[in-house]
Formats: sequence, C-alpha cells, structure tokens
Amino acid sequence: MTFLLDVVSNIDASVFIEHIYPKRRPVILRGVDIGQCVDKWRSVNYLTTKGGGMPVKIHVSATPQMDFINKNFTYKSLPFDKFVQRASEDEHEEFFETKTESYYLRALGDDPRKDKADIHQQFPQLADDIQFPKFFPPDKFFSSVFRIASKGTQLWTHYDVMDNLLIQVVGRKRVILYSPADVDKMYLNGDKSEVLDVDNPDPERFPKFLEAHRHEGILEPGDILFIPALWFHNVIYKDYGVAVNVFWKHLNDSQYDHRDIYGNKDHVPFSRAQQILDRALKTLEELPEEYQSFYGHRLISRIERKVLQKGKPP
Repeated sequence: MTFLLDVVSNIDASVFIEHIYPKRRPVILRGVDIGQCVDKWRSVNYLTTKGGGMPVKIHVSATPQMDFINKNFTYKSLPFDKFVQRASEDEHEEFFETKTESYYLRALGDDPRKDKADIHQQFPQLADDIQFPKFFPPDKFFSSVFRIASKGTQLWTHYDVMDNLLIQVVGRKRVILYSPADVDKMYLNGDKSEVLDVDNPDPERFPKFLEAHRHEGILEPGDILFIPALWFHNVIYKDYGVAVNVFWKHLNDSQYDHRDIYGNKDHVPFSRAQQILDRALKTLEELPEEYQSFYGHRLISRIERKVLQKGKPP
C-alpha cells in the first residue's frame, strides 16, 4: 500500500516544532526560506567556479542503481569542479568505466576518519548561499552533508539514527520511505535493506517487503523533507541534483556512539543489548536443539511483552 507524503507550505519554526515534529512522521515542507542557493546553485558554472578544484571522493557506478551492500560502485577522486561538470552531464567525454556512468558525492569531513561533514567547513565559499531552518536547537546540530548526484541515480534504502532535514536545492528527487514499524519486513543488513529495487522487489526473496507500507513523494527545488530517525528512505534523482542534509541529536548525547561521524551507528543501548543477546544465544547452545527452540521462544515472548507491546513506532 502506498501513501502520498503530506506537503505543508510556508510554515515557521513554531508550527514545525509544535505541530509537525511531535507526530514523528515524514513530511515535505514547501516555501521555507533556505537562502539564495536555489537560484545560484542551479548554474553549473557557478558551482564549479565557487567550489573550485578541491579533490572530493565520489561513488562511480556503471549502473544508476547503487548497492552499498554488494558494492556495485568504485570510489574515485576528482577535483570538485570536474566532478560537478560530469555529474550534470548525460554522457561523458571523460569517464572511468562507461560514458553513461553515474556519480554520487556524499561530502566527508576534513579527516574522514575523525571529522563530521559540515558544509561550512568543507565548502565555505558555498555555505553562505544556504540558510538552514531554525527547527532545532543550535547546540544539537550534528552535521550538514553536501550531496550531488547524476540524473537517474538511486541510493540504497537505509535508516539514520538522528532526525534530519533533506534540503533539495537543484533538480527533482523522488523519495520513498517506510515506517520503523515495518522493520521486520525490510530484510536488513546492518542499517541497510537488502531490497535494492523497491519498485520491483523479488517476491520469492523478499515476500514480507511486499506488505510494507510505502510513503512516497516528489521533492521540487527548494523543498525540505523532514525524515524522523529510524524511518527507512530511498531516493531517486529525477534530474541531476544538489541537496544538503542537516542532522541533529534529538536524544541525550549519551545515547549516541561518540565514534560515529556519519550518524548511522545504532544507539548505544541497542548495541549493548545486542551484545547481551549474542551471549544469551551462545549460552543456549549448551542445550539440545529442541531445548534451544523452547527457551528461544520463551525469550521472544518476554521481549514481546516487555518491549514490543509498550508502544509501536510510527
């Protein structure tokens, strides 16, 4: 079943904080002031000139449907201006694999092993063009991720552990989301779904996925998509596109892994619980198989009573 995402126009911070944010559901925000970037960044020449020749690490794939689990892409480096020029083209005179290859930039911190992405740090010459909505406390800011991709690029379905705003600046983007309530239908490998083609999932490999409730919409230039933490999302670039994600911590700092610079490591209590579960399952292996099954079901029943019935995610 597919639901269209709600579109709300011309709201201010008080409306978002009081009426939209508490519902914990994705929504497209239209008409919010994000600065001059919508006009300026649609010029490839402007981006290449202002962005300069700083080297950036990019994903390059012969197919537009990128798969992070099976890695059907390679990492390459290009000067930012050359990358933008290639990403904006339908065919390339210069290329790594094929003249129709797809490109995707997910900007990294200055030191990718230690620093979070921040457009004000990595692209200060462009950062003044964009204005972030004041929808969250400034001290809760985590990162701002500059993203650019070729027309047709589709990114793998995944969830993030922080709330974020996806600010669409250039081009249109199709967004498909699934509720955290459908987690058992997503065929997860870490924080990513194994279902690559969400429009044509293999019914034999992924039968439960067909039962998941799908939320879908189209982002126009200037739109903002609010993505609450744990909502699965998949994006398809209808055009060559430029966007910025802004992530913030909505839980206590102690709930997040302090080593996480991408905002996608599971919350600390879950990681501890998973380690405890691994030990419990190892302990059950001391029993014969039929006993393992009996006590395994008892543990599942306890989890269902203690956790799952308390309140289902939206």
